[in-house]
Amino acid sequence: MQPEALSARGRTPLGKADGSAGRGGGAQPALELLVHGVGGATPEEMLGDPRTELVTGDRTAGIHRRRDDVRAEEPAAEPAGGPAEEGAGDGRGEGGGSRTEPVQEAYCWSNLTSGNGARALWLVLLPFMIANLVHWMRPAAPSGHRAHRAYDVLVRIFALTLTVQLVLAAGEVTLDLLAWQCAGSAHCTADKSWLGFMSAGDGGWFGGPGRRLALGALVPVLLTALLWWLSRRTWSIYESAKPSPRAGAPGAAAGEQSALSLPGFWYGRRLVARLRAAHTATGLLAVASALVVVTAAADEDTGGGLRAAGWVLGALIAAGWIAVLALVCRSGRTEAEPDMGEDRRAVRVLPVAALALLAAVLVHTAWSRPDWTSSGRLPGTSVFSGLALMQGVLAAGLAVTGWLLQRRATGEPPALRGLAGACVALLASAVAGVFSGGVAQRVADWLDRGATPGENGPLAGPPVVLSWQATAIPLIALLVLLLALAGAWRVWVLRRRIATEVAGLYPTEHRYTGDNDPRTGRIAGAIARARLTDDAAPAIGAAALATLVLGAGAVLGAWLHDEVPGKAAQGAPGPLPGLAQTGQALGSWMMGAGVILLLAMGRQAYRDPKSRRTIGILWDVGTFWPRAAHPFAPPCYAERAVPDLAWRTSTWTTRTGGCLVISGHSQGSVLAAAAVWQLDPDIRGRVALLTYGSPLRRLYGRWFPAYFGDRALAGLDDQTHAWKNLWRLTDPIGGPVRPTTPDGRPSDVDRKPLKDPLAFERTPEHPLPAAINAHSDYQADPAFAVERAELLARIAVAPAAPPEEWPRRVPRPAGEPEAETAGGAAQGSTGMSSA
Repeated sequence: MQPEALSARGRTPLGKADGSAGRGGGAQPALELLVHGVGGATPEEMLGDPRTELVTGDRTAGIHRRRDDVRAEEPAAEPAGGPAEEGAGDGRGEGGGSRTEPVQEAYCWSNLTSGNGARALWLVLLPFMIANLVHWMRPAAPSGHRAHRAYDVLVRIFALTLTVQLVLAAGEVTLDLLAWQCAGSAHCTADKSWLGFMSAGDGGWFGGPGRRLALGALVPVLLTALLWWLSRRTWSIYESAKPSPRAGAPGAAAGEQSALSLPGFWYGRRLVARLRAAHTATGLLAVASALVVVTAAADEDTGGGLRAAGWVLGALIAAGWIAVLALVCRSGRTEAEPDMGEDRRAVRVLPVAALALLAAVLVHTAWSRPDWTSSGRLPGTSVFSGLALMQGVLAAGLAVTGWLLQRRATGEPPALRGLAGACVALLASAVAGVFSGGVAQRVADWLDRGATPGENGPLAGPPVVLSWQATAIPLIALLVLLLALAGAWRVWVLRRRIATEVAGLYPTEHRYTGDNDPRTGRIAGAIARARLTDDAAPAIGAAALATLVLGAGAVLGAWLHDEVPGKAAQGAPGPLPGLAQTGQALGSWMMGAGVILLLAMGRQAYRDPKSRRTIGILWDVGTFWPRAAHPFAPPCYAERAVPDLAWRTSTWTTRTGGCLVISGHSQGSVLAAAAVWQLDPDIRGRVALLTYGSPLRRLYGRWFPAYFGDRALAGLDDQTHAWKNLWRLTDPIGGPVRPTTPDGRPSDVDRKPLKDPLAFERTPEHPLPAAINAHSDYQADPAFAVERAELLARIAVAPAAPPEEWPRRVPRPAGEPEAETAGGAAQGSTGMSSA
C-alpha cells in the first residue's frame, strides 16, 4: 500500500505497512495493546513469555511488556563495527530499530474484579448491582426526551427501596426475632446462654423491651456504616481515576456525540458522593422509623413526655425522608465535563443529622416503661408488604417510561423492546426478597428449635409476607427448570438443523456422513449452544412476569389472611393444605440455601479462573457501568480501566508518533471501544481497534441501546479510522457488531465468521483433531495476524504534538491543589507514564 493511497473511507493518506513513513523518515513505531476479557489472564499468558515486566500502573491494573521489549521504541545503538548484536533482525530486543511486527504490551485488569475469596461477599450486594444496571438499560430515544428524567428518577427511588429493604432485613433478625420475640420468651432463651442477659425473665438491665430493641438496632446501624465505608473506600480505588485532559475535544457535533465519548462519563465522583450520603441517611432513618413505630404503639394509651417526644421525633424523621427524596430526585449525572465540585452540605450534613436523630430515638426507645412487654411480632413489620408493593409500582412506572422512550427510538429493537429495565428491576426485587426472606426464615427456624415459625411454634416468626414469598420460591424454581428444558430442546432442534449446514463451512474437506457423524455433531452442537445467548431476553421476560404475578399473590395473600400459608390453608378442600405447608417449608429452605449457594459460587468464581470464566461475564457486565443509581453497588472497574487505556494510548502515540492497535478480547473489547471513544480525533487517526469475541452488539447493544445501540456503534465506526471485528459461530458471547456507514450501507468492520475448528479432519497442518475454541484462543487463528497487519497499514500518519504543547495540569476536585507533571505531560491518579 503506497503512502498516497487512501483508506477505505477515503479520508487521509496512509502510511506504509512497514512503517517507513514515520517521524523524521525513520522507522515508525508500532504497538499492539492487548486487553484481556472475562476471567482475566496473566501477563505471561497474554504475551507468551515467562519474562515480563510491569511498565506502568500497579498490581491492581497495569501494563506489562516482555523484558526484551521494555525500551523497544528507543533508537538502536550501533556498535562501531556494525549493527547492534542484540535484537538485530529479529524484530525484538532493546533498542527495537526496524520491526517486522508491532511491540506487544498487555493491560491486565483482572484484579479489579477478582482476588481473594473474601470478595465473594460483594454478592450480598447483588440486588444493588442489578438495580444500577436498570439505569443504563434506558432505550435509545433522542436526547432531551421528557421521559429521560422520569426514567432516571424512578430508578434512583427504586434503588432507595432496596437499601431500606436490606437494612430492615437485618433489623428483622436483630430487632424482631432476637430482641423482641426470642428474648421475650422463656422457651426461646432456655438453651441460649449467650442471650440470657437480654431475657425478660432475668430482670437484667437489658431485660426491658426498649433497651433490648436499642441494643438490637446496633446491627443494622453498623451494616449501614459498613456499606458507607465500602462505598467511600472503593471510590479511591476506582472512581478517582481522572479522565484524560484532552478527552472530549471537538470532533463531532454535540448532538452527534455518544455519551461514552463525553469527558465526564467515567468520572462519577460527585454523583456517587451525593447518593452515598442519601442512602446512608436512608439506612439510619429506616432504623429510626422502625423504633418510633414500636414506641408509638407502646405509648398509645399513655400521655406525658414520652408520647410527645415520640411525635416530635416522628415529625423530624418525616422531614429527614423528605430531604433524602429531594436529594435523590435531583442527583443526576453530569457527563459533558468532569464534575469536580463537591456538595459538602448535603454529603456531610444529611448523614450526620440522620445519625443524631437516630441517637435521640435510641434514647427515647431505651427509656424505662415499667408495664411494657413484648409479644407477637414487632409492630410495623408490615412494611415489607409495602416495600414489595412500592417496588412493583416503580417497575410499572419504568415499563411505561421505557415504552414511551422506545416509541421514539430508532434502529434495531432492543431486548424486550424497551421493557428490559422494568423486567430487570423486578428481578432485583426478587433477589432482594430471597436474601431478606431467606435469612429471616432460617434464623426463625433456628430460634424456634425445630418448630414452624408462625404455625405451631412459640414464636410468631418473621412477617407473614416473607412466608408467602417463600411459598412462591418452588414455583419459580419449577419455571426455571421448564426454561432450562426448553433451552435443551431448542439446542437439540438447532443441532439437527445445523448439522446439515456444517458441510458448507468446510467445502474442500468435509465429507458429510449423516446426523450421526461425531465430528459434525460436536460442531453443530457448539453452534447451537452459542445461539442460546440470543434467547436470553424471552427467558428473562418470562421470569420477570412470574415474579410479578407470584409477588403480587404473596402480598395479597398476606393482606387477606394475616397468617402463614400453611395456617391460612387449614380447612381448605382437597390437597391444598398439604401443598401449602409443603411449599412453605420447602420454600423456606430453598431461600436460605440459595443465599449460601450464591456466596459459595461467588467465592469459587473469585478463586478459580475456570469457574470465573463460566459465570463471570454477568458479574463483569454488571460492574462495568458506573454507580449512577445505587452507591452501595459493587464498584465500577471501568472508571479505572477506561482512563488507564485512554491515558496510555494518548501518551504513547503523542510521544512516539507511532501507530497503535488496541486489541480487545471479550469484555476487553468493550473497554477498548470505550477508551477509543475518549480519544481526541487527531489521536484516533493513529489508533486502530481490533475486537474479537466481542459482546458489543450481541449483549451490550441489545440490553444497553442508548450507549451501544445502532447509532452509537455506527458513530464509533465513523470516528475510528480502522476497526476490524473477528467472531465465530461457536462463540456464545461474541458476535458481529454490524455498524452502518453514514449513508446507511453495511460497514466492513466484521470479517466473515472464522472457522472453528480450523480444520474438519486431520490435515498436514493439523495432524491431530483441531479443537473447537468457541470463545477462546482467537490470537491463534491465522486471520488474527492478517487483520492486525492490515489495520496497521490503514492507520493514518499524523504529526505528533510536541510534549511541550500538552496540558500541564490535570483537573482536580475543588480544594485539592493541581500538580505539575513530569516533563509537562499530564498524568492521572493511576500512576500512568510513558514506557
